Amino acid sequence: MDRVQFRVVVHRDMQVPMPDGVLLLADRYIPIGVSRPPTILIRSPYGRRGLFGLAYGRAFARQGFQVILQSCRGGFGSGGELAPLDEQDDGLATVEWMRAQSWYGGSFAMHGPSYLGYAQWAIAPYVGPDLKAMATQVTASQFRDAAYVGGSFALESTLSWSTLTALMSGPLSGAAVFFAPRRTQRAVLSGRPVGELDRLAAGRSLPFFQEVLTHHADPAVPFWKKRDFSSAVGEVDAAVTMTGGWYDVFLPWQLKDYIAMRAAGRQPYLTVGPWHHADVRHGRLANLDALAWFRAHLLGDASGLRASPVRLYVTGAGEWRDFDDWPVPGMKQRRWHLQPGFALAPGNPGESFPDRYRYNPARPTPVSGGPTLLGNSAPRDNRRLEARSDVLVYTGETLGEDLDLIGPVAAEVFLRSSTQHTDLVVRVCDVHPDGTSLNVCEGVRRLQPGAPPVDSEGVRRVEVELWPIAHRFQRGHRVRVHVTSGAYPRLARNLGTGEPLGTGRTAVAADQEIFHDPEHPSAIVLPHASG
Repeated sequence: MDRVQFRVVVHRDMQVPMPDGVLLLADRYIPIGVSRPPTILIRSPYGRRGLFGLAYGRAFARQGFQVILQSCRGGFGSGGELAPLDEQDDGLATVEWMRAQSWYGGSFAMHGPSYLGYAQWAIAPYVGPDLKAMATQVTASQFRDAAYVGGSFALESTLSWSTLTALMSGPLSGAAVFFAPRRTQRAVLSGRPVGELDRLAAGRSLPFFQEVLTHHADPAVPFWKKRDFSSAVGEVDAAVTMTGGWYDVFLPWQLKDYIAMRAAGRQPYLTVGPWHHADVRHGRLANLDALAWFRAHLLGDASGLRASPVRLYVTGAGEWRDFDDWPVPGMKQRRWHLQPGFALAPGNPGESFPDRYRYNPARPTPVSGGPTLLGNSAPRDNRRLEARSDVLVYTGETLGEDLDLIGPVAAEVFLRSSTQHTDLVVRVCDVHPDGTSLNVCEGVRRLQPGAPPVDSEGVRRVEVELWPIAHRFQRGHRVRVHVTSGAYPRLARNLGTGEPLGTGRTAVAADQEIFHDPEHPSAIVLPHASG
């Protein structure tokens, strides 16, 4: 996108009427000399000027597209009250307004990362055949499962985003992205109940944060039902390209969107790089990918498209690889069992006593690295975490050759707990020859009475879905697995009492036993190349 092909004129503050009378503001970027060009619609809660205008407005208009960059309800001049994740009605009304304009050329695309990508999914199945293409980045068709990862409340991400949007409507709007993480960190270290943390971070109660706390992870409640578009992903006729990051908070659900489209007979493109959610490095690549995609599907020029639909960056190897699909064909899930003596190996475990640790919510197990919304989620050395008594560490033998693992990751852990309410966190690390232990992926499962069920000995078989990976464990490295019950403040503490998430104060320590014997073969399940 370096060559300027067209000069650009901007019509600012266009008023777009909504069915309830509210007016939303939009800027229209127009390539001079192009008659009724295809339109790129971008709907954003983060403003439409500055970097957004340059990266999304001018950049694409210079390439011969006209761009409608609209501020969502309740922000940056648009009327009404902020309504997070409730974007379907306004989005559909905006498309109808666009179609009625004399400058509309009869076809459009949608573009944008994170919330901007979610706003695309909110209307994509319902807008009709003139939607030709979508370019989505670090996003998914529903955010519920990212707010309650494995049933455990994603405190840091939810509070930081709620704080960010609150600060954007005040005097700190220009620096909200810097202040929100700091205020969030200060709040979560206060020890106050979760339902009070928004007041500490933002200075007032935040309706969206409180609503998420109230409605929990149940997809059937109306709050989530009207904000979940995953069931209609396969109905989208537009051509879709997706860009994600291995350390992104939305990656597992973005990949489920890809799989849903494939199951419906579609052929989306997928690119996953070594990025986290707020990583600026994926922005330029995503725009280049979107430009090639829009040229192919709106202008009929497919010369910029790659041959293979799936491109993955293999961490640990430092290289990009192309594939025909995801999950990558030819990979086989293999079990690496937790072993006596804190070993990790493919063979079945022998007779052994369980390993034990105590999780104390008053001194919650912290987290080092891993997916977060606004912070840096790049891998970090986990050795200080591994030295804690509330983290069990199982390590494999030194590898005699490179081990490439590409695909979904899961764990099956047999747990006996002194409390019916507890969390199980499983993490995979890459141990370097010098002892550095870098996190690769992780997952969590929140346990409640009867779920999963308890056998006659009080043991639960707990299945945990971890983040997917494309990673090389190099020769001389070792595979390591953590088993613990907290990842604070990314995940809210499990107090062990079953008290309401927002108001709970009483904390009960959980004494945990992790089994690894022939009847209870706890394991991490890793995607190996077949053979």
